[in-house]
Amino acid sequence: MPLTGLESYGVMRITQNSKLLLFDLGGMLVDFSGIRDLSPMLRTPRSEDDIRQKWSICPTIRAFETGLLTPVQFSEQFVATWDLNLTPASFLHEFRTWTRGFLQGAQEILVGLKDRFRLACLSNSNASHWEQNQDRGLFAYFESSLSSHMLGYHKPDPLIYQSALDRLHLEPEAVIFFDDSAPNVEGAQKAGIRAFQVSGVSELCVKPMPSNT
Repeated sequence: MPLTGLESYGVMRITQNSKLLLFDLGGMLVDFSGIRDLSPMLRTPRSEDDIRQKWSICPTIRAFETGLLTPVQFSEQFVATWDLNLTPASFLHEFRTWTRGFLQGAQEILVGLKDRFRLACLSNSNASHWEQNQDRGLFAYFESSLSSHMLGYHKPDPLIYQSALDRLHLEPEAVIFFDDSAPNVEGAQKAGIRAFQVSGVSELCVKPMPSNT
């Protein structure tokens, strides 16, 4: 079985002294539909770029994704903050569906890697989406599945990567990290981890990786 294109990125060269490959999930291996699904819920229309920008700095999302809010508390605060045309209960029901399983080709990538590398994931996530991912069996491919709401830190804070390393019982140089967010990659690099920005499954399979030297 081919290694799903990762050889062409030079990953085989840089993994020679590595023990574990660490992957982001949403937008990278897993389909997250939140930005597009949130748009019709807004009383005041916004572009997807505006939604994405507001999402990235929203303190309510950050609190939920670091374990400081329950799902009910999150839904109540989110509906008020974003001025949605749904009740908190209806929004929470819809919110749970925003994590939609593996992107096409992601499972094949992980299967191709699993027999040759240790694999783990590290995601900015929350209790509701983590439960959905677990129910779908997404974590079966990883020896360790770590989320911001479990660790109490949020990417790109370098502390989340150190916390992940502590959980994995590994030094930074033993890990290679892949994420679709440039700030998250930079945060991992600040923690001493070799990290690469890739925009989802298509780039994992097609686009050459940088040397990261």
